[in-house]
Amino acid sequence: MAESDLPAHPFVKWAGGKSQLLGEFQRCYPEELRTGVIRRYVEPFIGSGAVMFDVLRRFPLDHVVIIDQNDRLMQVYRVIQTSVEHLVDVLASMQAQFWALDDEARRTFYYTVRDDFNQHRGTAVDQAADFIFLNRTCFNGLFRVNRRNEFNVPMGRYRKPLICDAENLRYVHEALQPVTIVTGDYHEAAVYAGPDTFVYLDPPYRPLSATASFTAYSADAFNDDNQRELAQFVRWLDEQGARVMLSNSDPHNVDPNDDFFDELYDGFVLTRLPARRSINSRSDRRGVINELVVTNYPPAAEIRSSPTTATSFVTSS
Repeated sequence: MAESDLPAHPFVKWAGGKSQLLGEFQRCYPEELRTGVIRRYVEPFIGSGAVMFDVLRRFPLDHVVIIDQNDRLMQVYRVIQTSVEHLVDVLASMQAQFWALDDEARRTFYYTVRDDFNQHRGTAVDQAADFIFLNRTCFNGLFRVNRRNEFNVPMGRYRKPLICDAENLRYVHEALQPVTIVTGDYHEAAVYAGPDTFVYLDPPYRPLSATASFTAYSADAFNDDNQRELAQFVRWLDEQGARVMLSNSDPHNVDPNDDFFDELYDGFVLTRLPARRSINSRSDRRGVINELVVTNYPPAAEIRSSPTTATSFVTSS
């Protein structure tokens, strides 16, 4: 895979998306990725894929694998990879219809599409279009499902939401051509682990408070036990020689004594980066907080010396 200048970027809005952190994350990438020693990139918990698109654009790679257990999201990736023009046509029609409606008719349109989506009506392209439509028109672009795995986010308030971003969808189509798309949980990454592999993991974040969880991407919650199981998998990846980078919320934002991740990733490098909370029902709570980045290699020198960034080299006792 040759290095590309394609300006592909995420085609959906996503809670916890990393677009606003790419400048900091680029300095967290392993040196072996820059020098060409690493030729494979693997990303479980792909979500909107901001980091994946950035890596695809910047580095020559032989193999890229994206993984997520959200089967509806992975279906959209596959449709864009194989049938982008058909998808663009469907979305353009939906956008024209939606824009022409008054508020009450828009509500009817939105909830009809939501029902169609939850009932899996239509072709794969139709369902992918429904996914993107709902993402672009729902409240805060939040993907959330209930225990029956039904999308249940209410309609948002947008005058002319961009439902059909045809140009970017075509860029994404080109970027995805050499990418392997896998539906499953993060354990699927095991078969690709090795010294020539960079694995980036962006799991559902540990909530900073009892009411702060916006990451219900599937019907199954991701609790502290799941975080511990993931940490064991990260240690296994490390043993295989892979370069590993993981991001999560920083408990120190609300409790300086909460060392959950510091203890969980004892022996790894923990870097705290300033980030802006992107999804909250109140704009005054979308402030700057720290984001935690865990790596099994040292960060770039400029990160270690930055006055706005804290790095902890947590070593095993």
